[in-house]
Amino acid sequence: QVQLVESGGGLVQAGGSLRLSCAASGRTFSSYAIGWFRQAPGQERVFVSAINWIGTSTYYADSVKGRFTISTDNAKNTGYLQMNNLKPEDTAVYYCAAGLYGLGSPSYQGYDYWGQGTQVTVSS
Repeated sequence: QVQLVESGGGLVQAGGSLRLSCAASGRTFSSYAIGWFRQAPGQERVFVSAINWIGTSTYYADSVKGRFTISTDNAKNTGYLQMNNLKPEDTAVYYCAAGLYGLGSPSYQGYDYWGQGTQVTVSS
């Protein structure tokens, strides 16, 4: 069992930055791919970014490519999503997810555990 807790969300002006953290407890963090998804009000949960369990490959949705950076720190059992040049359309609840020996799937089905989410609000 893996427990994931997101943090770092908040209110920021357009053009600003936030860094989301995903702290994991339980099984060996380094065996898990980490994914970030987001869900805006009234919309489906969509893929944002992922990193494979080895940490050698990263993936991004087109809408965030060049602005967001995913990373992990196995020593701290924590995943990160650095978000720069934020836009109002980035406003959503952001969820991190972990998938055992995952390849960094853009599908929610590729993950076994989910955090509770953290709200990101970008004002114009």
